[in-house]
Amino acid sequence: MVTAPVTESNTTDPISDMLARIRNGIAVRRDAVVVPASRVKLELARLLQQEGFIAGFERIDSKPQASFKVVLRYYENKEPVITGLRRVSRPGLRVYVGRNEIPRLYGGLGVSIVSTSKGIMTGREAWKQGLGGELLFYVW
Repeated sequence: MVTAPVTESNTTDPISDMLARIRNGIAVRRDAVVVPASRVKLELARLLQQEGFIAGFERIDSKPQASFKVVLRYYENKEPVITGLRRVSRPGLRVYVGRNEIPRLYGGLGVSIVSTSKGIMTGREAWKQGLGGELLFYVW
């Protein structure tokens, strides 16, 4: 079950809003959640799908703001694939890391998401390319 399209949101941290919607959807075992669209959030959804944490996403063009549906992923026993999401850098406290400071989460089972000069990518990709940047969030 998916709720009605999302109206324009006046949040100071849209990435935290997206992560909270995903976290809340998982808590009540929703199939999908609707998130207001932006290029950054669509790129984050693409990375989450690429890493296997969500089943997919689909853009919904609506007025006054476009949104997209994030299809959540569960194992066969209805346990969510995402067990945790943690925002690191936020508007009140930006956190930047160098190439050698990018953290590994749970021995490589978790993923850190980094905003670099060459776009948003996983910590592993940033490390391979020799890039540092803003540490956006962790997912495991």
